[in-house]
Amino acid sequence: MIAYASRTGNVRYIVSQLQLPSVEIGEDTLIEEPFVLLTYTDGLGDVPPIVRRFMDKNGEFCRGVAVSGNRNFGHHNYGKAGDTLAAQWNIPLVRKIELRGFPSDYEVIRQFYQEQIKERRADQHEIVFAT
Repeated sequence: MIAYASRTGNVRYIVSQLQLPSVEIGEDTLIEEPFVLLTYTDGLGDVPPIVRRFMDKNGEFCRGVAVSGNRNFGHHNYGKAGDTLAAQWNIPLVRKIELRGFPSDYEVIRQFYQEQIKERRADQHEIVFAT
């Protein structure tokens, strides 16, 4: 699952290019399965409040984070929400994406998803059916 927050539409566009199962984060969103988080950076490097609240409820299932940002806000602020979330939740920062990104960005996220979510889920099912 891809869980995402989008304010300007850039992250929503990225998710549409991934063509993976996804859900847009709302105030009451609960996910009880592994997911990859896609978010934007708020202000000058902040985690958006809706994402912070979402992670407080669902963070244990997050396997990695990708973040959209804008280099115009400076090197230290570019995609900083992703850095913050990765450190706080001890998860990999999958990719920092400039605005809507490029096909190479989408491929990195798809590959991470395949390795961390889809393949692990298949392995778990094999174990369950083998017993």
